[in-house]
Amino acid sequence: MRLERLNYNKIKIFLTFDDLLERGLTKEDLWQNAPKVQQLFRDMMYEANKELGFEADGPIAVEVFSLQAQGMIVIVTKELHDAETDEDFSDEFIEMQVTLDESDDILYEFASFEDVISLAKRLYPLGVTGGKLYSFENRFYLLLEEEAAVSNELLIAMLAEFGNSATITIYRLMEYGKELMKERAIEQLYQYFAAGKTSTD
Repeated sequence: MRLERLNYNKIKIFLTFDDLLERGLTKEDLWQNAPKVQQLFRDMMYEANKELGFEADGPIAVEVFSLQAQGMIVIVTKELHDAETDEDFSDEFIEMQVTLDESDDILYEFASFEDVISLAKRLYPLGVTGGKLYSFENRFYLLLEEEAAVSNELLIAMLAEFGNSATITIYRLMEYGKELMKERAIEQLYQYFAAGKTSTD
């Protein structure tokens, strides 16, 4: 579980599927309001309070983004409310509005442009050509939709060799990042930086 404060009343929590498994939960469980899910949210709020000083002392809005083969991003926003209503809320009760969004897209983060080129050299010969490329805060992000050319397991394994599963939402990336390649990013990277290169280049 990784936590990050986005602003004074909003935090982001990244949960891997291993984090869920450790708690005996599956991705599907989050679609139901089961006691184990309630406990997961309580644990997350406890960690957020301990690590970030973020207190869920009133109503909160919870957005859950399920990412293909990567995990879940949970955005928690503390809703602004009048000070006199504080006594209505206890630590045992969190009023939540939960929004769930599932994505088939795969988003990976890379430390350098060279890592993205190295990945393209491996993926293009396997028939993977698509993707969008973004830059944001000195890092590069590759967004891939499901690729029929290779299995998702192989695709994720190769992505993980050169980068890391992104903990940023695609919505934030589209709003604040810079779009470098709008489509067919793998094909473009291969043709511009890898095709025709020899070992002496």
